[in-house]
Amino acid sequence: MKNLFWGHSLAAMALLAACSSGSGTNSEPLENSSNSSSGADLFAETFDDLLVCTAKRQGAIAYVKDEKAAYVCENGDWTLDDGEHTERKSNGETDNDGKSSASEGVEGSSASVPGGSSDASTNDVVTGTLTDSRDGQTYRTVKISGQVWMAQNLNYAYTGVPFDNGYYTSDSTSWCYDNDPANCAKYGRLYTWAAAMDSVGEWSTNGKGCGYGKTCSVASAGSATLVRGICPKGWHLPSHDEWKALIVAVDGSITEYTSSNTAGYKLKSTSGWEKYEGSSGNGGDVFGFSALPAGDMLSSGYYYYEGDDAYFWSSTEGGSNFAYYMGLRYKDVNANLDGGNKYYGFSVRCLKD
Repeated sequence: MKNLFWGHSLAAMALLAACSSGSGTNSEPLENSSNSSSGADLFAETFDDLLVCTAKRQGAIAYVKDEKAAYVCENGDWTLDDGEHTERKSNGETDNDGKSSASEGVEGSSASVPGGSSDASTNDVVTGTLTDSRDGQTYRTVKISGQVWMAQNLNYAYTGVPFDNGYYTSDSTSWCYDNDPANCAKYGRLYTWAAAMDSVGEWSTNGKGCGYGKTCSVASAGSATLVRGICPKGWHLPSHDEWKALIVAVDGSITEYTSSNTAGYKLKSTSGWEKYEGSSGNGGDVFGFSALPAGDMLSSGYYYYEGDDAYFWSSTEGGSNFAYYMGLRYKDVNANLDGGNKYYGFSVRCLKD
């Protein structure tokens, strides 16, 4: 049994990665005769929830619900729309070079974002859908800083290949958490690394033969080969480097992946991470990635950490028995890259080719 989230990691594995926001002025609510929300471009619960007043929002009207007041974006500041232009700083105060120190979320989001500003802006976030022609399932997608990701975990029923690792046998190499179909509908399926790589070559040959006890050239560190794996046509299993690029893009305060980042908070969903009564590890879902705590399945066949952790396979291996994953956990704001046993059952997020 794992005693900590990073119980998946091995000290012997050499990891590939080398390893402010400005707070808004907390002013008292202002009286405002312009208390109608009609015609507003943006809405926020409180003034401090307002997105940063950027050049592209120049002239935009924002309605603050708790004040019943309207503000106009003028020259980098939200100005009370009362005819007297009473100024209040937006939730990212201007630093010395005139740039906002707070990161922007998805347009219309009121989530606060811990940590530094983000490289990925609202202009980079585009939502869409993907329909898997194999079973007709439709998934939400999101474009973040040039990468187009599935915004839900893959739920393709990869059941044609039996599983037997000497400790646990199953008629499938993918599972619903706790063998409950409702969890597949909620979290998607959990896959072994071999299943995620399509080791039997059902849809493509790049990942054929990749699995436990073997090393694959296409799965080596730095490989530029796209491995479709179990993903729908036109999509692929992301590599270690592609996961790293996502973390760097959404964190914004780092230029190279480190374990000290805020990407976990920005990638986690805004609900579902309430592991313990009266406490919450929910994220801000700043970019619409909407990661849920799907947990995992160990090579022994036991399921762990639903509601607490999330693990996503990469196409990059760290040796014959281990492959890299991106992990999120209940109690942290960071996203981590680490290695896990290829027999584990983890979630899959596909990336567009």
